Amino acid sequence: MNKENIMWNERYSEAEYVFGTEPNDFLKQEFVIIPAGGRVLCLAEGEGRNAVFLAEQGYQVTAMDLSDVGLNKALKLASERGVEITTQVADLADYQFGKEQWDGIVSIWAHMPEAVRQHVHAQIAPALKPNGAFIVEAYTEQQLTMDAVGGPPATQRERFGSLESLRLELSELEEVMGVETSRMISEGKRHQGVSAVVQFIGRKK
Repeated sequence: MNKENIMWNERYSEAEYVFGTEPNDFLKQEFVIIPAGGRVLCLAEGEGRNAVFLAEQGYQVTAMDLSDVGLNKALKLASERGVEITTQVADLADYQFGKEQWDGIVSIWAHMPEAVRQHVHAQIAPALKPNGAFIVEAYTEQQLTMDAVGGPPATQRERFGSLESLRLELSELEEVMGVETSRMISEGKRHQGVSAVVQFIGRKK
């Protein structure tokens, strides 16, 4: 178990859901682009709030994360909400997405080192089924200037997202929307305040 596993397991070991139990607002607004009833993969899904929401909408959801502690809480939340999800403990650094396996892939606050991000993004288009969609929201480096809680620390600037890098690394997808903006976020105690984000939706051509 590496330092990142340990850090996230410790963070998720609290009884409360540190990012809340409600879905990300951007995902809640845009999920309908994913073909109804399809298979969805949620990356770095943590305690499961987005995966559970999608399961409630009728999707077949797999939640993957480094943290078994987080995913156990995801299963608990799913049970409480009366839905089923599949969980997979895995590291995005060597995760294999498969070929035409997913109708949707969701990346909410999955902040990765540059090399890992490029490894992940190179697999997105091949892993999606025709008309499948990739939904992304991430903090941008501008977050460091905001009076808000959330996002990577200044010592890990390469983990911030940008519209430029998303367009470059996901050029095989048709861009449905892409924007860098500021918006109010309230997701548990770890994501609070007016925050600087990039939002992107790509669809398999």
